[in-house]
Amino acid sequence: MKQDPWIPCDDRLPADGQRVLGVVPGNEVLLPGKASFEMREVLVLRFMENFFAAQPDKADAHGRHFWSGEGASNQYFEAVTHWMPVPEAPAATEAAD
Repeated sequence: MKQDPWIPCDDRLPADGQRVLGVVPGNEVLLPGKASFEMREVLVLRFMENFFAAQPDKADAHGRHFWSGEGASNQYFEAVTHWMPVPEAPAATEAAD
């Protein structure tokens, strides 16, 4: 049986600064040139451990940690339910002659 690659945030967190794929249930985005929102529940994020340590009011409201997104996709800690490491790119192949 194949193991699920998604890691629940309740089980384990990424290393500080690690770039991951994160699941944000119900995440909707307005894409450039579109008139309506689209569901995008998997995002590329960077885990920021103790991001709000110096801001107790934010830490109390949103948790100590933070997910830094690419583009305008930052997420508060509690929004992300699961994560997995970003997979490696495929090995480069030489062009056929």
